[in-house]
Amino acid sequence: MSGPGWSSPARHPFQRARQPFPRGTERILVVDDDAMQVLAMTKLLEHLGYRVVGMTNAVEALERFREEPAAFDLVIMDQTMPRLAGDEMAREILRTRPGFPVILCTGYTETLDEPQALALGIRAFIMKPFTVKEIAETIRRVLVTEH
Repeated sequence: MSGPGWSSPARHPFQRARQPFPRGTERILVVDDDAMQVLAMTKLLEHLGYRVVGMTNAVEALERFREEPAAFDLVIMDQTMPRLAGDEMAREILRTRPGFPVILCTGYTETLDEPQALALGIRAFIMKPFTVKEIAETIRRVLVTEH
């Protein structure tokens, strides 16, 4: 479109080439006791191409993982959850499948910091809130890293 006040879309100063976020098709288990967090993360990851199972009960999520440990390629979980904290769940996951990729997301924790999480075998520790770019890049990095 051209005319007074219009410019060619290719030359519009606010129009930039958007760099796409890293994508994948792996199967991800998302666990957070906040249903809205699970819904938001599930929608985001599905938009990036992943197949996602979202759960709000850590104990049930761990049972699901143990029933079919090969059904998932990655677990993303919150640290602070009732009945089973993220670090405890990660220990159990890694007992079932040593070296399995786990990302721990948290808004605040006094009980666990990043060095402690990594020492447990958790592959990445992300503080909430995080950006789409941060989580997308972290997922790809964790999934391609061999331990």
